[in-house]
Amino acid sequence: MFQGFVEERIEGDGATLFLRRAGPDDAPPIVLLHGYPQTSAMWHGVAPILAQGYQVVCPDLRGYGRSDKPKTDSQHQPYSKRSMANDIVAVMRRLGHERFLVGAHDRGARVAHRLGLDHPKRVNAMVLLDIAPTREMYANTSADFAQAYWHWFFLTQPHPLPENMIGADPKGFWKLKCFKQAGGDNPFSDAALAEYLAAFASPDAIHASCEDYRAAAGIDIEHDNEDNGRKLTMPLLTLWAKRGVIANCFDALQLWQQRAEQVQGEAVDTTHYMAEEIPEDIAALMSNFFAQNPIHAEAAE
Repeated sequence: MFQGFVEERIEGDGATLFLRRAGPDDAPPIVLLHGYPQTSAMWHGVAPILAQGYQVVCPDLRGYGRSDKPKTDSQHQPYSKRSMANDIVAVMRRLGHERFLVGAHDRGARVAHRLGLDHPKRVNAMVLLDIAPTREMYANTSADFAQAYWHWFFLTQPHPLPENMIGADPKGFWKLKCFKQAGGDNPFSDAALAEYLAAFASPDAIHASCEDYRAAAGIDIEHDNEDNGRKLTMPLLTLWAKRGVIANCFDALQLWQQRAEQVQGEAVDTTHYMAEEIPEDIAALMSNFFAQNPIHAEAAE
């Protein structure tokens, strides 16, 4: 995977992140953010295509993969999407990118949402894969959603309940959750799956990923409420899976119109893991959207 990509660890904002990067030095920068319970390996099909015309940066989020897993606190603040977003801004600045594009999936898309709200002058445009806004998803929870996204409610239980249960069989839990979300199939390459399972075997990774969800159900919603109706200002393309929970339980486009000023959206014929099921199509959709929203030279905040 990722032939020709540099692998390194770069200091973020309280956590050092592992990342993979490649692309022409004079090309526009794009950061790709992965979801739960994965790593930057999820972009192995998309990133090499984008790297033909972009400087592509694929980090492991804090708490995941080979990135740091900071100690938490009672409010789960170190795993808030604000803390995770601040890591991304710091890493991109250290790489020389004051303004950049964002492509993100699942939990990474929730980090991207907060990144766009907190640092609007740094994000030129973003593509978010298979999510609706966190606060609105919780507020519109139905029995169908709770049953399909049972892990949202299980992982938020107080420490150490989910950690102990997952830790008894991390590989079994990973496959149960992810294969079910892919319609019972395995859409992952052998190399990517091996990386996911190895990374998730760590007790620290299991705990950190639970903290990610605990933050989402608490402090992240507090941060959303503190925005007082402030919306994303950069162009947003949201893609959701026709054979997924977002399509079945929510009106994703309508919910994003509540949280963003400029939104386009469409359903694609996949399950949740679209970047690994149809990487060429996802890369093309991203490239076309970003080409319509080129990075300008104005200074970032």
